[in-house]
Amino acid sequence: MAFEGLSEKLSAAFKRLRSKGKLNESDVKEAMREVRLALLEADVNYKVAKDFTNSVTERAVGSQVMESLTPAQMVIKIVNEELTALMGGQAARLASTNRPPCIIMMCGLQGAGKTTHAAKLGKMLKSQGHRPLLVACDIYRPAAIKQLQIVGEKAGVPVFEMGTTNPVEIARKAVAHAKDHGNDYVILDTAGRLHIDEQLMDELKKIEAAVTPNEILFVVDAMTGQDAVNAAAAFNEALSIDGVVLTKLDSDTRGGAALSVRAVTGKPIKFAGIGEKLEDIEVFHPDRMASRILGMGDMLSLIEKAEQQLDEKKATELAQRMQENKFDFNDMLDQFRQISKMGDLKGMLSMIPGIGKQLKDIEIDERQILRVEAIILSMTPDERSHPDRINPSCKRRIAAGCGLRVEDVNKLIKQYESMRQMMKQMKGMGKKGRRGMPMMPQMPPFGSPRRRF
Repeated sequence: MAFEGLSEKLSAAFKRLRSKGKLNESDVKEAMREVRLALLEADVNYKVAKDFTNSVTERAVGSQVMESLTPAQMVIKIVNEELTALMGGQAARLASTNRPPCIIMMCGLQGAGKTTHAAKLGKMLKSQGHRPLLVACDIYRPAAIKQLQIVGEKAGVPVFEMGTTNPVEIARKAVAHAKDHGNDYVILDTAGRLHIDEQLMDELKKIEAAVTPNEILFVVDAMTGQDAVNAAAAFNEALSIDGVVLTKLDSDTRGGAALSVRAVTGKPIKFAGIGEKLEDIEVFHPDRMASRILGMGDMLSLIEKAEQQLDEKKATELAQRMQENKFDFNDMLDQFRQISKMGDLKGMLSMIPGIGKQLKDIEIDERQILRVEAIILSMTPDERSHPDRINPSCKRRIAAGCGLRVEDVNKLIKQYESMRQMMKQMKGMGKKGRRGMPMMPQMPPFGSPRRRF
């Protein structure tokens, strides 16, 4: 996950602060020197890092902090607040209009992920009840139109294309098409280049003049560090962008772009790409990201992700079956599939406060879910519905059917019995249960003997 290295260095600096008890001015300044070095190593813009630490120092050496019973905690609180302010303070909303369609223009360098994130944004808008239209304005990159059609089909969002016609004309005709067909959002996937050039900027300016977009979003790869910030500044100067979409924030990147782009361009990060799936996009919340950087977790994002991805109807049905003591392997399979829908398991667990550091040296093999599924699907429908009927002969057949060992089948049956026993104990807790979030089943330890969840 992004910011992992920065989080470790900040944690080390704050640990030394906590060990001192009472703080003096030199303690704070020494800690801020370490923080500045950590920011620079994370590829944060030099001026941004310097201004940030100066601001924290100025606030932290005040009498309210120095005379506090927990001065180190007060310093961390100030760092959290300043990090949040550095990244924009609060989440920025996508533009809307009273006279549809609302036109969103995606721009950026080639390879940043414009096409994929245009589809991700379209899927997000569709899930909110909108009727978006994707528009293929990249006529230069080989297979760019085909790629947009493929991701558009996966997202369930229609794609408007006119082949390799003039991109300005394509944009104009697409807006007219949206008005005729009731699309309330038009997302323009424009062409990128390997580097900023005059021809690219001229074409983008012509598209802007032709359709007057309500929002211009600059798509930038978080792994490019300061280059991303420089590109954002150049596009902002030419087009006056309205916001930034930061992609690949799930990768092992230093994260400097996220901490610098707002300060350098004055434009907010509106969305973050957090994975390869089309649902792996989220509204960027500066306060939540600051908490993640400081190792405080992000429970709000975890709860939102659960509510978006998990089937509430199935959760209600499962709760009912739990009350009636009818939980079987079909339900267990459903549980694992619900969890796999939520995306990267390690990233999800890292949002829980205090868990992130523990996950660092732990390997989580998400293929375990596929192995569980293989074992359950190797059972007959009768065995899935009546686990008590699975005898040693059945276990050998199930193991042969899924290509695993009888021991693996036994481990899964034991896990099922544990879950069933736990649900019996929960029976008296009421029929409704908590909304959306399923129980997190423990993965059976298949394969490598390394530590796993």
